Amino acid sequence: MILQRNTIAILLLSLLFMACNKDEGEVMETEPTPIEYVGEIVWVKSLGGSGVDQANSIVATQDGNYIVAGTTYSNDGDVTGKTTTDADYWIVKISGTGTVLWDKTYGTEEDEIATHIANTSEGGYLVTGYSRGNNCGSNSNSGFHDYWLLKLNAEGEEEWCQNFGYGGSDQSFDAFETSDGGYFVTGYFDVSASGGEGNEDRSGAETLHGVGEYWCIKMDASGAFVWKRYFGGSNNDRSYKALEMPDGDFLLMGSSESEDFDITDSKGSYDFWAVKVAANGDKVWTKSFGGTGVDVGYGVAPTETGNYFLIGDTRSDDMDVSNNYGNADIWVVEMSAGGMLLSEKSFGGSQFDTGKGIYPISNNNYLLSGSTRSNDQDISFNNGENDAWIGIMDANKNLIFEKSVGGSNLDFGEDAIEALDNTIILVGNTESDDGDIPVNKGLKDFLIVNIK
Repeated sequence: MILQRNTIAILLLSLLFMACNKDEGEVMETEPTPIEYVGEIVWVKSLGGSGVDQANSIVATQDGNYIVAGTTYSNDGDVTGKTTTDADYWIVKISGTGTVLWDKTYGTEEDEIATHIANTSEGGYLVTGYSRGNNCGSNSNSGFHDYWLLKLNAEGEEEWCQNFGYGGSDQSFDAFETSDGGYFVTGYFDVSASGGEGNEDRSGAETLHGVGEYWCIKMDASGAFVWKRYFGGSNNDRSYKALEMPDGDFLLMGSSESEDFDITDSKGSYDFWAVKVAANGDKVWTKSFGGTGVDVGYGVAPTETGNYFLIGDTRSDDMDVSNNYGNADIWVVEMSAGGMLLSEKSFGGSQFDTGKGIYPISNNNYLLSGSTRSNDQDISFNNGENDAWIGIMDANKNLIFEKSVGGSNLDFGEDAIEALDNTIILVGNTESDDGDIPVNKGLKDFLIVNIK
């Protein structure tokens, strides 16, 4: 009996030893439990009024809820505190069950289009988009459209705002807080209307490129610019997404129609175009990816291996694009930190499919958001016309889950996040009132969907 007890004790000690690291008893890491998505819609919310209302971005809040950002033309229905029918930023806070906690509109009697919202370290939010109004005081708008950045506290109250722009249409699509406590914004710059301005604090002679450029601005903690830079060629170049890299530089993502000036390796009509910009604003390198067709990049996400996934859509079937299912496909490119093409893959069906966002989630997977008109190949179902779409891809670019959401009319997915309970929340816009969409409030509504 004593021998048996000693044997059991030795086995228990052996198991304990195996579960611990030799360095001061540190517990060894275990594989995360896989999250199984079944494609069930938990809830759907259509929010808006009688006009056009479009959601573009969502973030989780520090208090366990969610903030959705977009644009409203309505002054009735779910939209409170608005009397005009021009476009305003519309920010809606919802609970995990989709209940509206508060909503606020921001803008002038001119049009303001919100494109993105980001969390800030103290619990507030940074909203970006573009505006035709004097949002930050008299004569604060410099032209047709200016970048308009709005810093909000946790309750949605304005702390500061900034307009950046010149005589033409300057549209910001992404902004975020940087590691030094400042901010960074990127978008589209109408350089032809600025007369070459927009490169403040840049050394050396500058060249006026062409129609439109990537335009990025580094700001301090108050929103004042530190430097401004534009990059591009003679044609239309638009940056839709950016991130700060581990070395403190910035990576801009979007598409380029040009084949000159800053574009040195054009593949065709439009390409995915990645630009690395140093922390001081200097161009480090640029890389084009695509084929001879139209390829438009929208999103970028870091991988656990130090590379980057780029997402958008492709109409090509040559050069960098190995496969096309028909019309346009969702296209994912894996790029090294130095801009080298490592691998690529198309997802979609025989109709038009596009990827708008890619986001790292649990289990080293990636959440894809976008839209589809297909019902074959990678797309298992179509509700009618255009559907909002989400997919989950593993690190090897295998599609392990996908879901179309919509009704018989036009429905679009713009952004998605993994929720705090490991479900998914997708946002976009809908014109439907059937299928997955229970009600339509007007011409077009915010679409918010929770999926498990």
